[in-house]
Order: sequence, then structure tokens, then C-alpha cells
Amino acid sequence: MKKSRILNKQLNDVIAGMGHGDWIIVCDAGFPIPDSVRRVDLAIQPDLPDLETVLRLISEDFITEKVYYAAEVPQYNQPLLKKVEQIFHGIELDTMPHEKLLSEAAYKAKAVVRTGAFDPYGNIILQSGVDAPKWFDKEGVLVPDAYKDKV
Repeated sequence: MKKSRILNKQLNDVIAGMGHGDWIIVCDAGFPIPDSVRRVDLAIQPDLPDLETVLRLISEDFITEKVYYAAEVPQYNQPLLKKVEQIFHGIELDTMPHEKLLSEAAYKAKAVVRTGAFDPYGNIILQSGVDAPKWFDKEGVLVPDAYKDKV
């Protein structure tokens, strides 16, 4: 068996298939997932699994370069914001209007992971990064300024 804690085959396949800059959306139970986007449905019942559990597991197995959440979260769901800030500490966080997240962003995502969360504005975009130290560790390779703080 594999070592990481994620047992779901489809979720493992999605993570393994991500390239630099690709998006995974980890969403609540009500997110309108476009038919054209790959779906990993983990929802079993309300709040099972919850967003925090799924985000923590993914964060252990996925190089996250940037995280987006709905601009409405700071006003309407402070507990979710605190969880995101804790799980993705040190990673760039940004917002976008909730309507844009539900529409344009949903179509841009490589995959959407549906949780059972009943969490207002509980739709989080994870942007794939690279393991910078491994990419810039060869003799003679120079580290660009954009990656110096990650190497």
C-alpha cells in the first residue's frame, strides 16, 4: 500500500496528474460542478467529510503554490478563513468573487473534489506549484528571483 493517508484512487489520480499552475477546487456539497470537469465525489452525508479534513489531507500530498477563496468568506465565514490560513500557512492566499468562483473558475479547474461540507462559501481553489528545491538543484542552474524564497 502507499504511504500517504489519501486512500481514494480518483483523488490520488487527480493529484498525480496536476501540472504547475493547474487548479483543483475542493468544494462544499452544493457546488455546481460542470459536466466537463473531472469530479471526485467524496460526499457521504452532511459535513462528512468536512472541508478541513479534505484540505488537510490534500495539503500533505500536494504542492500548493496559491490558494483562492471567495471574497465573501472574511465577512460571512470567519471559521473557514481561519482553517484555510492555518492549513496553508506561508502560502499565498487570494480572493475572487463567489460568483466568479462558481462560474469561470469552475470551468478552468482540472478537477473538482466535492466534500459533504455544509459550509457557507466553502469552495477553495488550490493552485499547483512545483518542488522548487528539486527543480533548481543541478550544478550550474541559476535560481530565478521568483523562486529564491522557495529554494
